[in-house]
Amino acid sequence: MSTVTTKDGVEIFYKDWGKGQPIVFSHGWPLSADDWDAQLLFFLSKGYRVIAHDRRGHGRSSQVGDGHDMDHYADDLAAVTGQLELQNAIHVGHSTGGGEVVRYLARHGENRVAKAAIISAVPPLMVRTDANPGGLPKEVFDDFQAQLATNRSEFYRAVAAGPFYNYNRPGAKPSEAIIQNWWRQGMMGGAKAHYDGIVAFSQTDFTADLGKITIPVLVMHSEDDQIVPYADAGPLSARLLKNGTLKTYKGFPHGMPTTQAQTINADLLAFIES
Repeated sequence: MSTVTTKDGVEIFYKDWGKGQPIVFSHGWPLSADDWDAQLLFFLSKGYRVIAHDRRGHGRSSQVGDGHDMDHYADDLAAVTGQLELQNAIHVGHSTGGGEVVRYLARHGENRVAKAAIISAVPPLMVRTDANPGGLPKEVFDDFQAQLATNRSEFYRAVAAGPFYNYNRPGAKPSEAIIQNWWRQGMMGGAKAHYDGIVAFSQTDFTADLGKITIPVLVMHSEDDQIVPYADAGPLSARLLKNGTLKTYKGFPHGMPTTQAQTINADLLAFIES
């Protein structure tokens, strides 16, 4: 397996396929690089080099007990891009991975990066605070942690079979294969990483990070996102970015890169080639 070892001794697994301009994909909680299958194969077929890593504690990367915060996530991404000596890269992040990309750009600079896209992403800030009254109550995320600690397997099954893909909406036609693949990816990772990751994705404030980014960034978000509610996420991020473009979808789920891959891939390709 291809891995990079970080400064604090964590092995980060990554896939690196093809040649051409690199596109680097950062996955959502609590998944792995496998969640990008539809994108990796599509962009590989279009002549791009595609790279996707498993976040620390997730998938095939080391199941360490610490470092499950956005600064470490960004530094781990920098370790991958540094080892591969990437230049002129496109960074694409979904959900928590969108936060990872934003923190990476703000923390490590844009000299290796041409463009970025964040999909159903957690910035600017998910949790409700005095400065962010539109956020979700902290109790929502406390409950996530409690369910994870009580029965992680059951909790993950419920997330995938319900709000993640909008399979709980009237008239929805759940895909058992998609549900099981989500569950499989989640259970590959470590409970400690996923438990701490809930705090990382919900309580990290990316407001200042977004303001530092100058490269073109496509912000893709659905109005029917049940995991990262639209109004307090996509539109706010697009406004905070110096060169942000908001692409809004109707009726798509949080996990739209999987269930709506044809649309998402086409819109990403158009942005990258524009």
